[in-house]
Amino acid sequence: MLPGCVSLAEYRLDELARISGVSARNIRAYRERGLLDPPRRVGRSAYYDDYHLSQLRTINQLHRRGFNTAHIAEFFASLRKGADLADILGIQRAVLGPHADEPAATPDDDTARTLDIDPDGDEARRLIEYGLAERSADGLVLIDATVRQVVARASDPLVYVRSILQIHQTTRAAIEGLAGGFVAALDECVTARFGEGYQPRPQEMDELSRIVRDYRELWTGVVAHSLDKALQEHVQAADSEYAGILLAGRRDADRG
Repeated sequence: MLPGCVSLAEYRLDELARISGVSARNIRAYRERGLLDPPRRVGRSAYYDDYHLSQLRTINQLHRRGFNTAHIAEFFASLRKGADLADILGIQRAVLGPHADEPAATPDDDTARTLDIDPDGDEARRLIEYGLAERSADGLVLIDATVRQVVARASDPLVYVRSILQIHQTTRAAIEGLAGGFVAALDECVTARFGEGYQPRPQEMDELSRIVRDYRELWTGVVAHSLDKALQEHVQAADSEYAGILLAGRRDADRG
């Protein structure tokens, strides 16, 4: 069994807003519209936990995929009524975007700047088609915060954008395989914990949510470590003129 019995961290409203990147005003609105579960009340104080944080990240991901507020409220209503495991995993997969400890970017974040490329060009069209960027009122914005930060440092953003597209195309099949493997392994984990044909009860939702998050952290940690190790081995074996620079940088990072 994966670690799933630890108590959830709790947050005040302003803490939840800071960690999630969702304004306190929007959190209240989501709560009023039935998207967000009610907080735990102690007198006049309200306490939110990691499950609320997971819900907010799900809401953000579903908004990015074009779902409106009514659709998202219906999803969460299904969960509360006891949807089957396939439905729950479908919703939880929407959460598998930002890492649990990665701060979410806000519209005021400097890294949320628009891309300095032709918004109607082929590169922009492909970024949107691949789900790597979205249009805003001011132009085109890369969705991933880390990618935005890297591109923001580039003297010629178009060069990096073309690299992003190449990376996406080169890794797409492998990523799809990894994602499929993750879902299959997670399904086996939940089945082993709760049994075949499991129908979750409301009191078990916290544990199920924790298992999903824990499993995601284990999965991404192992994959990231394996990829980093394979990159080092391939760079060393390729006799590349850039290998010395890359490996020296890696050694400096390890010492730091």
